[in-house]
Amino acid sequence: MKTPPEPPRNSPPRNPLQRRDILKTLGLGAAGAAAAAVLPAGDEAHAMESPQEQVKARYRETEHVKRFYALNRL
Repeated sequence: MKTPPEPPRNSPPRNPLQRRDILKTLGLGAAGAAAAAVLPAGDEAHAMESPQEQVKARYRETEHVKRFYALNRL
């Protein structure tokens, strides 16, 4: 049975700044998400429609719509 090779003894030390940068980025991202959750959302936007637009037919089953439904059946 072979023994696993030993790691080189003169390996360069790990750079602790990389780990700190990752942790700093995660912390800033969490703080930003918490701040965004606290901000007020504002009012909802409503589309302005005339009475004629409210009554008109909106859905039309054209040939490309029928083809889409036919191709996407399970």
